[in-house]
Amino acid sequence: MSTAYEESGRTRQKQRTRTDLIAAARTLIAQGGAAPTVEETALAAGVSRTTAYRYFSSQEDLLVAAHPEVDRSSLLPADIGDDPELRLLAAVGVFVDSTLEAEPQQRTMLRLSLDATTTPRQLPLRQGRAIGWFEDALAPARTQLSRAEIRRLAIAVRSAVGIESLVWLVDVAGLSRAAAKDVMLSSARALVRDALSASSAPPRARGRGRSSRG
Repeated sequence: MSTAYEESGRTRQKQRTRTDLIAAARTLIAQGGAAPTVEETALAAGVSRTTAYRYFSSQEDLLVAAHPEVDRSSLLPADIGDDPELRLLAAVGVFVDSTLEAEPQQRTMLRLSLDATTTPRQLPLRQGRAIGWFEDALAPARTQLSRAEIRRLAIAVRSAVGIESLVWLVDVAGLSRAAAKDVMLSSARALVRDALSASSAPPRARGRGRSSRG
């Protein structure tokens, strides 16, 4: 999101400065350690501290801008077909790959998201975009599942994949990133299969299944 300062006069030069600051922040994040401040990023970008603050008034604003965005309404290829399981696994695969590709930035955003002093208004991890992508993937299941059930399934899948799951699987469980991806895909597969099989079971069987789990 641009600022009023960026939208007036010499806009191309200002856009280049903004791009340089974001690139510097991403480089610092990739190097590890604490999340870079506006001052540290300005130094790395060769920009004055005062100028940097004209673009990003806080560290939070800078880190949100440095977070990689996936500006897509769907994660599916055009020829994916109508099989809900295949569609969901394809979307989850893209989502997990994007998480792995930008893991340092994702970890930084997770730390920021967990900070009690952070304003949640614009944090990517709190916008729920992945839930929408997974609902899109599950759209053909509307013949079996209600809209509410599809949303619940999408939320369940999101809880099993992404940076939060990756951190636990790698840092706590000690898995490699390739193994962690396999686990996340397996979890998504199990969730969608369970939901679809439950929807096709006779009413009494569905009732027994719910009571036994409760």
